[in-house]
This record gives sequence, structure tokens and C-alpha cells, in this order.
Amino acid sequence: MSEDNQTIDAPDKPRGPVLDTRAVPSALVAALGMLDPRRMINNPVMFVTEIGAVLTTLYLIVALLGSGAAAGSAGYFAALTIALWGTVYLANVAEALAEARGKAQAASLRGARRNLTARRLPADGRLCDAGLAEQVAAPELRKGDRILVEAGETIAADGDVVEGIASVDESAITGESAPVIRESGGDRSAVTGGTRVLSDAIVVEVTTEPGQSFLDRMIGMVEGANRQKTPNEIALTIVLAGFTLMFLMVCIGLYPLAGYFDAVIDVPTLVALLVCLIPTTIGALLAAIGIAGMARLGARNVVAMSGRAVEAAGDADILLLDKTGTITFGNRQADAFVAMPGVVERDLAEAAELASLADETPEGRSIVSFARQRYGLEERTIESIGGRAIAFSAATRMSGVDLDGRPIRKGAASQITAWVNNQGGQVPGALDRTVRRVSEAGGTPLVVADHERVLGVIHLKDIVKPQIKERFAELRRMGVKTVMITGDNATTAAAIAAEAGVDDFLAEATPEAKLELIRDYQAKGHLVAMTGDGTNDAPALAQADVAVAMNTGTQAAKEAGNMVDLDSSPTKLISVVEVGKQMLMTRGSLTTFSVANDVAKYFAILPAIFVVALPQLGALNVMDLTSPRSAILSAVIFNALVIPALVPIALRGVAYRAVSADELLSRNLLIYGLGGLVAPFVGIKLIDVVLTMAGLA
Repeated sequence: MSEDNQTIDAPDKPRGPVLDTRAVPSALVAALGMLDPRRMINNPVMFVTEIGAVLTTLYLIVALLGSGAAAGSAGYFAALTIALWGTVYLANVAEALAEARGKAQAASLRGARRNLTARRLPADGRLCDAGLAEQVAAPELRKGDRILVEAGETIAADGDVVEGIASVDESAITGESAPVIRESGGDRSAVTGGTRVLSDAIVVEVTTEPGQSFLDRMIGMVEGANRQKTPNEIALTIVLAGFTLMFLMVCIGLYPLAGYFDAVIDVPTLVALLVCLIPTTIGALLAAIGIAGMARLGARNVVAMSGRAVEAAGDADILLLDKTGTITFGNRQADAFVAMPGVVERDLAEAAELASLADETPEGRSIVSFARQRYGLEERTIESIGGRAIAFSAATRMSGVDLDGRPIRKGAASQITAWVNNQGGQVPGALDRTVRRVSEAGGTPLVVADHERVLGVIHLKDIVKPQIKERFAELRRMGVKTVMITGDNATTAAAIAAEAGVDDFLAEATPEAKLELIRDYQAKGHLVAMTGDGTNDAPALAQADVAVAMNTGTQAAKEAGNMVDLDSSPTKLISVVEVGKQMLMTRGSLTTFSVANDVAKYFAILPAIFVVALPQLGALNVMDLTSPRSAILSAVIFNALVIPALVPIALRGVAYRAVSADELLSRNLLIYGLGGLVAPFVGIKLIDVVLTMAGLA
């Protein structure tokens, strides 16, 4: 990984209010436009409800123009018509509110690319060709063009830095104010259109055609209107359509059946029965749940390039996680001082600190910090102690200080052993055993010597991030297997894997090994999620079912992934999976509620239709509703009102819990199944009471 992340992402939580009240007026207007049958047909349940509303409207018009019994039904037909159109409209409002969240994010992203211009260089142009640059509008740039971007200027297109190094402000894209370094070569060369160079100058080679940039793709995906249905969502839509067709045939069959029993039944009543029987609640909220799932990812600065990726994240049961930056902090840090026989540990710590003062590597700084914290050593510098610094170098693999002819060194075991021998000293036999023990524990041993005397060993180790083991335990309870990917040898990898609590590991990982591992898991029926940032990660990212590319990574990695983490946080993959599972939990919970809801409504409407012809059915009127028409009208009104009542749950998602599928099913049946049965009995009765008090029953 190119950048370290020092924290562990918490499970997904709403950021800010679930519903932005500023979006409500526009959603109310947008919902009217969504009544277009050409759009409604994409949601079979609500399309049938809209047709039913049209039929009741026609019957209302006939009743208003008629006389006698027909005219006497006008008030009842009017109430049914309003309730049915309200059901369709409120379903559209739920979807429009969900879309508004994505469109707000898209609007902010669009602001990052308005009126962009660029200074295009000649073919293969370099920084020295600045005088030859021509000013062009960003849409004129083509793949392969080179542009010059200096301090204070905005990068006009996606590309790779081919010359120079600069500090770049990516806050317009990521929301993070801290600048990042972008330079030619390596895994930190990719830049995004709309970001701003803060210092120095770079030459960027454009990697996308107009309209195909990363920003364009993000805008298209975060706008709910452009969201494609996922496979599971399509499957659920088909199931709901099947239920709708079945109940449609049932209701059509009731018409002649009513005549057989001399029961009076009109078409608006049959329509009301149909709308209450079909799963309108989940049909109304299905699109909102999917859009809100993508919005929750967006709130965590992750952009999904397809709705399929979000759903796959919820189904993923294998997580491939890089060790460095994800499971560990990335830089090995001092963890212990192991003194040789006859040496006081504090003396070892003081010598280690002195020998590391001139070592500016992260490991060197960690030794100084660890010694001072462990033993309360006072802060000092090479200058304050009057010593001569011996800086660390890759050639000597040592650092140290000379104090009035007293040389102190710290470095690799082989180098310090040779140095001590050259000083005329003798290496204790315990040193080799200690070095081997530290290595076998997955650590890096550094030896400290004071002139000809070996003082002891510094144990450097990859520090496992706090709470990461608990997060892996949560995933395990959900049936998700975690696999650590590392370039370390098997011994080191095994030690870190045991400490971190991962289920398995791949040591000495190569791009080919990663790809083979993913294919092997997929061949066994698993869905695999992984994260990466380098060109060498691209093949594995392309193969994985859920591939989260770092925004700081190469263009190849971002093109191979189906999600991009704008924060470039390696641990974000865990949260991505949790957000995906939360979306599936929400869909399952509300589907359970909707089906249970329909069962309860049978007890309100069916007895009401046939109670006059078959008085025995009065025993099923357990809610003691005032009249048949009051029962039907109360059920339809409740059916409409339950949709906006559930919108906050659809947008926020059900509370995330790391539980197994069996536990989740039991919880859904208990809370949403039982709740779906009880709520209509209470709600319909309350509406009946209100209608009766208002003289409308």
C-alpha cells in the first residue's frame, strides 16, 4: 500500500440526518413526474396499483355524473381513489428522496469540473516545453495528450504524472483537506480531474476520453436515476410480479364468486382488495433501498461503479486483506528490548536511543520514542550530547553515534556482529538464540553494541491495529472468512496472522499467486472481495467479485476495480462489506414486514366483502370495524401511510449486526414478521375509529 492508515473504520453509521428536509420539496415535485406509466412499468407492483387508481378514478367520474345508487357511492369511490393515488405517489416520493441524496453528491462533484481549461503540451512534451503549451478547454483533451499543471492550477483530466512531483489538494473529490503527494513512476502517479496542484509543477498524460473520466463515472453512478438494478433486486422484482399476477387472478375470480353468493361487490372494492393483497410496501421501497445503499457507500467516500458491486459486497464471504496498512500500521515499530546476560535493560535502552538519534527511518524514530516512553529518558539530540552522528545507510545497515571515542552502533545482526569482531570484542552465544527467537516470532531483530560489547536486541514488529481482531471476529460470526495477503515469509506471516485473528494467510504473495487464490475460492462457490492500489494488483482486482481500488492508486488499478475508495484507506474494505450486508438486511427485513403486513390486511377486507352474504364471516372481524366500507377504506389508507412511515428505515438501513444468517432470519421473523402482523391490526382500527368519528364510515 502506498499510504498508511492509522485507524480502523467503524461500522457504517448515518452521517448527518437520515432525511435532508431541503430535499423534500424537490422530491415532492419529482414524484409527480415519476407517475409516467412508461417509468412505472419498471416496478410491476406499483404499475398495477397505478392502473387500479385509474380504474377507481373512472368509476368516481361515472358516480359523480350518475344518480341513485351510483351517486351514493361517490364519496366512497372518492376516498378509495385518493388513497390509491396516494399509495402510488408516496412510493414515488420514497424513491425520489433516495435519489436526491445521490443527486446532491453528484452536484458537488460537477462543481469540481466546471469551466476547466488546460495547458496542452506538444506530443511527448516535458516541463522544459512550458513555453510551447497552448490553452484549451478540458473537453478538447484526448487520451494520450500531455498537459502542464503548476501550483494553483486545477488538473483538467484524469491521468498519470509522467514528470515532476507535486502536492495535490483532492478535497473536491475526497472531502479530505490534507494534501497528497503525486509523482511520476510508482503507485502514486494517478491524478483525478478536478483536483488542484498546491505546489511545484507536473506533466500529466491524459488517460481517458471526454465523458469517460473517473469523475464522469462517479457522477453517473451516484445519481439514483442512473442506477441499474442488481441481480438479487431483479429476482425479487420478478417474485413480487408473480405475487401480483397471482392475486390479480384471485381478485378477478372473486367477482363471479361474489355473484354466486349474492354478495354485492364493485370494481373499486376489488381494486382496493388487490392493492392491499399485493406486496405494495416492499414494491414501493425496493428502489429506495438500493439507491440508499449506494448513498451510504458514498457517505463513506466510496464510489461504486455498479449497483451489482454493492450487492456483491453484501454477499461476499471471502475478504483478501493486505497486511501492510490494513492489518498492521505499515512501519515496523520497536516493541521490546532484550538485554544480553549481565546487561541492564535500561542501559540497552539508552544505547539504543543514542544509536537511533541519527536514524530518520520510521523504525529509527520508533526506537527513540519507545525508549523514552518505557524508561522516561530525557529528550536529547546529537548536538546536545556533543556527539558525531553516524546516519543509517542501506550499505552499512547500521546507524549510531560516536561520543568522545565511544562508538555506539545499532543495526542488522550480521553487520553488528562483524563490527564488534572488528572492534576486538566477542559476541555472546545468547545473541544468536535471541535473534532467532525474535525472527521466528515474526519480528525484525536489530542488535545494539557499545564499542566491543553487545548489549542486546531490539525487537521490531509489525504492530497490529487496535480493534482489528474484534472486527475479524464479527465478520467470522457472519460467515465471512478473512485472508491476509503479505510478501513476508511464511513464519512471519503466521505470527502476524495469529495475533490479528485472520482465518488464513498467503505469504510471499505475487500477482500470480493472488490471482490463483481468488480463482480457487471462486471455483468453490465463494464471492471474493479485495482491495488494491498498484498496477500489480490490477489482475486480481479484475478477477475479484468486489474490487475496491484506492483513489491514490494507479489508473490500471482503478479501471480494474468496481469500487473506488476516495480516502484510500485500506481498511475500508471491511466497511464496504458491512454496508453491502446492511443493504441486504434492510431489503430482507422490509420484505418480511411487507408480506406479514398483507396477511393481517386479509382479516380486514375479506370479511368486509362477504359479511352481508355470509354472516358467518363476521367472526373474522376481529378488529370490530364499523362497516364493510369502513374496513376496506381503513385498510387502503393504512396501506398508503405505511410507506412514508418506513422511508427512514429504507434510507438509513436496519441496524447493522454481525450475526449469522440463522440469527438474522430469527430476528427478522421476530421483529419485522411479528411487527408486520401486529401493526395493521392497530393501524387499521385507529383509522376506522377516526373515520367513524368524522362520520365517514
